[in-house]
Amino acid sequence: MERPADLAAAIDAAASTLIAVLESAAARHQVPPTQLRVLTLISGRPETNVNGLAELLDVVPSSASRLCDRLEATGLLRRVADPRDRREVRLVPTAAALTLLGELAERRQRAVQAVLDRMPARTQHELLLALVGFARAATSVPEQQQTDPAAAQTA
Repeated sequence: MERPADLAAAIDAAASTLIAVLESAAARHQVPPTQLRVLTLISGRPETNVNGLAELLDVVPSSASRLCDRLEATGLLRRVADPRDRREVRLVPTAAALTLLGELAERRQRAVQAVLDRMPARTQHELLLALVGFARAATSVPEQQQTDPAAAQTA
């Protein structure tokens, strides 16, 4: 089966639409998107410090520190000494931050589900299969690269 010429464009458009749906669901929160992103990043990385956060955000450490100051002032973030090295300061989301992220995840899932509910069941199933296949392809190493590194360099 031949791939449609506009498949990549259709995926890009669908991704943009999905982002709009997700952002719309998040718009009800009083926390700015950048701060939500910080909370999401640190909640999944318990070892994160300000320098690590700056790297993840691709900003200078002073900018990351100011973001943390704002989150700390609103009660969504704590700075705590690392028990293994008291000179290191880790960034820890508070219980309020975790609750906020949980509510946001639920709201986003409901927004996506509302769109899915407007699609026929068969199309939903086909989408699921396509997304699983896309995720596998995006995270797998091509077989040629696994067996022959030299061939991958000339490709």
